[in-house]
Amino acid sequence: MATMRSLYFLVPGVSKKFASGGLFAEIKTCELAQQLQSAHLVTYREKSPDHLYLPELLPQMQPQEAIFVISWGFDIPRLVKQLRSHPVVYHAHSTGYGFKLPSRIPIWAVSRNSLGYWGQRAPNNPLFYLPNQISPEFENWQQERDIDVLVQTRKTSSYVLQQLVPYLQQRCRVEVVNSFVPDLAALFNRSKIYLYDSAEYWLNNAVSEGFGLPPLEAIACGCQVFSSVNGALADYLDPGFNCQKISTYCVEYDGDRLLAALNNPPAATNAQALLQEYRTETILIRFATILQEVNHFFDYQGQYPGNIQLQRQNPLLVRLRLALRQQLAQWRA
Repeated sequence: MATMRSLYFLVPGVSKKFASGGLFAEIKTCELAQQLQSAHLVTYREKSPDHLYLPELLPQMQPQEAIFVISWGFDIPRLVKQLRSHPVVYHAHSTGYGFKLPSRIPIWAVSRNSLGYWGQRAPNNPLFYLPNQISPEFENWQQERDIDVLVQTRKTSSYVLQQLVPYLQQRCRVEVVNSFVPDLAALFNRSKIYLYDSAEYWLNNAVSEGFGLPPLEAIACGCQVFSSVNGALADYLDPGFNCQKISTYCVEYDGDRLLAALNNPPAATNAQALLQEYRTETILIRFATILQEVNHFFDYQGQYPGNIQLQRQNPLLVRLRLALRQQLAQWRA
């Protein structure tokens, strides 16, 4: 039986300044962990009266005493260095930050998209799939819906806001939300179609959609979903089956498909099979296994040094080899 160490989930702060999907997902993961073992939320940039503060906590900690879970993309290299004497897990949300991780650090990926990314970039690290949770309030309340199309401005493409929304506003009831929604489940249950298009946002920020929880929550609430399928959205969105792909070819094509879905909604489908993977009871079972495996790995770290080295070839040689293959293919064509 592995030694079960306490977990410390690190976030920069919990104030409005740091409010984001990543922060809320990390808080939820900490709360799930607390159902299984000792786990705490710890801030490291901004003090909070309700949480531990890393600069005060760290001097009290002994090596191998606890596991620090880090997740805030741009802070990872600094935190890895700061915590080099302690067991560390990287909780991977978005990808594309460009840093490398030593093989001593296990990675919990919130999506299969992120899992594949780290499987390529960190093939010698322990890798695990730990999806984000859909909270219980996200379900179909079976009520009348007074919003035809719901759009949230945050992360939404300029095309949707400047072209598609005006096209739809002449033809149906469109609700554009540009502020924090305290009860998103209620809003989804008022809406017939949820429109989500984050590809432009993540492309311009040079990182990926780490999970994309809103479309999944909307499906859970019985909305039809029109969405981009970038990054981790491809984990669960299946265009033509449980969603429709948005930002496709021209505004008329998108708009007419949306209006057709309003006027002739598809037969209700049972989304429970899709959603079950992200519900609390399923994640807790998976999380318990992952925690056992990670603690077992850290037990080994105390006894054996890492001795598997990734053999990287000269990038110039790799490019030359690829160019030669392409040239040969052209000659044979």
